[in-house]
Amino acid sequence: MTYFEVFSLPPKLQIDTAALEKTFYKLSREFHPDRFASKPAEEQAAATEKSSLLNDAYRALRDPIRRTEYLLEQEGVELEEQSVKATESARAAGTQKKQIVPPDLLEEAFELNMALEEMKMAKKMGDDDPQLRKDLETAKSNFTNMLDASGRELEALWTSWDAAVDSGDDGAKDAAKDEMVALLNRRSYLRNLVRDVNATLE
Repeated sequence: MTYFEVFSLPPKLQIDTAALEKTFYKLSREFHPDRFASKPAEEQAAATEKSSLLNDAYRALRDPIRRTEYLLEQEGVELEEQSVKATESARAAGTQKKQIVPPDLLEEAFELNMALEEMKMAKKMGDDDPQLRKDLETAKSNFTNMLDASGRELEALWTSWDAAVDSGDDGAKDAAKDEMVALLNRRSYLRNLVRDVNATLE
């Protein structure tokens, strides 16, 4: 079963989260392992499995980004460079995770990285450059605003995706899918930039 099927939902991205929560608690009571304590081992194992699937499905679907990533995975898309799996693989190998740099952010990201290196060097020397700190705070604010805007853009793409599912328009689905992938990659990159600035300013 897919996570959508667990909650008897179509594979769409606009979800009534209050109804999702209500269904989750109803099903949680139904499949709670305690209710199967006196049942045969097979039934206990099945209930535990269903309960685990239900929890995983709820965690993924209630979170807008995870819901989008999960749907894309179901559609055969692997957000490899940005995925948790890629992060863990890189960490295990002791390497840097590949990052897709959105073309429109190349110049800003380059300038930010130069400023971050300057700040790290200044801190090593025991100096604090107020202007550099101010520039980094401004850059952080700018990237945070872009991050917020990407969330709104993603919601607009949900509407496109859901409409394409309703109409059975595969071309529109593919277009929405491609745009969501690009936007999620951009969002992940922006989040990492904000994280790097925070880490350097601490």
